[in-house]
Amino acid sequence: MKIEALVVGATGIAGRGVSQELLDTGARVYGLSRHRDGVVAGVEHVAADLLDSAGLTEAVNGIEPSHVYLTAWSRRATEEENIRVNAGIVRAVLEAVAPARSVKHVALVTGLKHYLGPFEAYVRGGIAPPTPLREEQPRLDLPNFYYSQEDELYAASKREGFTWSVHRPHTIIGKAIGNAMNMGSTLAACASICKELGRPFKFPGSAAQWNGLSDMTDARVLGKQLIWASTTDAAKNEAYNIVNGDIFRWSWLWPRIAEWFGVPWEGFEGAPVPLEGQMRNDGDVWKKMAVRYGLVEPDLSRVASPWHTDRHGSPDRGDDRHGAESQTWFPCLSKYGSGFPRSLRNPARGEGYSLGLKAWRWTAAAEPQTRQSRSRRLTGDGGRKDREDPLQRGPPAIR
Repeated sequence: MKIEALVVGATGIAGRGVSQELLDTGARVYGLSRHRDGVVAGVEHVAADLLDSAGLTEAVNGIEPSHVYLTAWSRRATEEENIRVNAGIVRAVLEAVAPARSVKHVALVTGLKHYLGPFEAYVRGGIAPPTPLREEQPRLDLPNFYYSQEDELYAASKREGFTWSVHRPHTIIGKAIGNAMNMGSTLAACASICKELGRPFKFPGSAAQWNGLSDMTDARVLGKQLIWASTTDAAKNEAYNIVNGDIFRWSWLWPRIAEWFGVPWEGFEGAPVPLEGQMRNDGDVWKKMAVRYGLVEPDLSRVASPWHTDRHGSPDRGDDRHGAESQTWFPCLSKYGSGFPRSLRNPARGEGYSLGLKAWRWTAAAEPQTRQSRSRRLTGDGGRKDREDPLQRGPPAIR
């Protein structure tokens, strides 16, 4: 099937991931975002503001996409605002492409909070859902913008006649600058700053998170599933969890990240040490590193999102908005204090889709992906050329 794709949110982690996978299949890809910077090479950029319905309709006029991939969202202060704005984005995009009458399938990327509720709810509540999480589990009795996005998708599908799929990854790891939730580049930037300053790379979470089990979703794995679900008849009109296929403990993975960057590390040592606190004054350091090493992005806030990695509510700043349970949840590393014993089940394996990626591989892959456009390594060692492709070798030994 020849795909003419419209990727909405083309400069984000998921959008970049599916854009590259689509290009690799020979698809024609339009990438919709406000700015061109960050769009994957080979993608035809469509400039539009998703909050401007009239401008959005004008921007897509003349495009006849067969497949639409919705990977964008806009973070707001409350869940009510998240619902209004993000459901509105889905509705506006689908109304904008409807006049072309070309759309055969729409894929929507949401995430793990489908099962947890919004940040505020699961940080305050502290009650883990039964695991492994399964797509047929009923919705929570809570406001959730993911539910509202799905409802807009279902309504448009019924009205316009296209098929749909919903994709629920765990924490997505990939390359994207200016992304609101980017744990991979946050940890890469933190480790690089630690190396620059000679300070230890400290694990920010709790003892239970340090020892608990978790999993991840590589943006490339998500991209492949998006294409599979949108082009396989048996897979359409379903929701799918998606993770890499393995599980790990941060007590195992943290030293490997540190080894890759060549920095000393500290695990859990009695209390959480939130990344927001660790990195609060690092902006100027990063700017100097950008000049010294020729980095592409000098603004640390566009590279790292520590609020997402340990969710703002850090005890070191006296913020108890989320109650005593908060203690820097490090929610995207392990959503609950006990960790997730295989948080997401991969149902697509039973539908003819099978793809796995070891968790350690993204730690090795994140840094060279970040520096692809530069000759120097992020931490300034001159761009070592003796490094193997991290996707082709085993995990580094811990010295």
